[in-house]
Amino acid sequence: MSEYFPYIIIMAGVTYLIRMIPLTCFQKELKSPFIQSFLYYVPYAVLGAMTFPAVFTSAGDLISSLTATLVACLLAYKEKSLLIVASFACLCAYVTNLILML
Repeated sequence: MSEYFPYIIIMAGVTYLIRMIPLTCFQKELKSPFIQSFLYYVPYAVLGAMTFPAVFTSAGDLISSLTATLVACLLAYKEKSLLIVASFACLCAYVTNLILML
């Protein structure tokens, strides 16, 4: 238990600093449309960069992962809800794994 304590403290400090620094640096309203749009899209870009590489190893097989990703992208393009996209992607990966086992 005590060996993890420094890691927890460092993680808490970094998390706090990430939230505190913008509040102290940007006290006035940002008027630049470029900076506003940049800050608006940063969370989505970071989330995509963190999760997308894991998509290709999540199903245990590259073919299953690719088919599930294709189905998810197609359903998301057709503006289906997140629950439908995730459910059908999981179902597609499962069925593809079953087919590949035969």
